[in-house]
Amino acid sequence: MRSLERHRDVAAYALGVLDEAEAFRFEDHLMECASCTAQVTEFGPTARQMMLYRRATPRTVHPFAGPGPRLLDRLLGEVAARRRAARRRLMFALAASVVVALAGPAVAMMAGGDGGGDPVRVTATDEKSGVWAEVTVEDAAWGSQIELKVKDGAGPRPCRLVAIGQDGSEQTVTSWTVPLHDARPNTMHGGAAWHPEEIVRYELRTATGEHLVTLPVD
Repeated sequence: MRSLERHRDVAAYALGVLDEAEAFRFEDHLMECASCTAQVTEFGPTARQMMLYRRATPRTVHPFAGPGPRLLDRLLGEVAARRRAARRRLMFALAASVVVALAGPAVAMMAGGDGGGDPVRVTATDEKSGVWAEVTVEDAAWGSQIELKVKDGAGPRPCRLVAIGQDGSEQTVTSWTVPLHDARPNTMHGGAAWHPEEIVRYELRTATGEHLVTLPVD
């Protein structure tokens, strides 16, 4: 019965509402349950959206307050505007690819010189743990889109990537389970509510808090 209750704690753990003792016991459960580990990862986007809502909502507003009459219209307008912008970017990319194909390598070299929108990439290896990691960060309207590549041959163990902000606060970007004695690179995706310039470093840790590798942002 207790095992079943542990399965039911997935959402509470992902949303950070378990107390410290319950979270510690659930992390022990994660080390043996691949299904719960996968579900924790799937809850990542929901947890991040709730975090964004919490950061954007004044403390004086009741958590169950109803939306104002214009909120839905404003949200729909924002979604429509983002879709139009996405379509424009797609059309621009298609037009640029046609120009490059017609003009040849010289045009391709000129286009490649503009790196203003390039993602930020940070790589590090920890001598003690032997873990190698690479974080690639892209700015987004809601924060940061993050890709993580990891080589860790000490599995199986559940791990997580944490972003540390300028004020020392933390946000969990993504979590995963390292396969059994598999040092091949694994790739995960996640996100943070902060924009890239608001993050000072990233840390890989086990679910029990053991430090694996730090990736400072220059």
